[in-house]
Amino acid sequence: MKVVIYTIPTCPWCKKTKQFLKNNKVKFQNIDVSKNLAKKKDMIKKSGQEGVPVIDIDGKIIVGYDEKELKKLLKL
Repeated sequence: MKVVIYTIPTCPWCKKTKQFLKNNKVKFQNIDVSKNLAKKKDMIKKSGQEGVPVIDIDGKIIVGYDEKELKKLLKL
């Protein structure tokens, strides 16, 4: 399972999402879109959103911190 989270350093919901993933021992790739314009464009293309966090779990997109949806897609 591939998990990618698009974040910015000042986002409290990004921190909460990353902590949720760590607490559940889910390996993930964190991409800071405040420093990488190409990845930001990629995130917007995938999600249709500029807001963060955007979580990509095997191609399924979650916008924002949604614990119920995270648990469902991660099978927790």
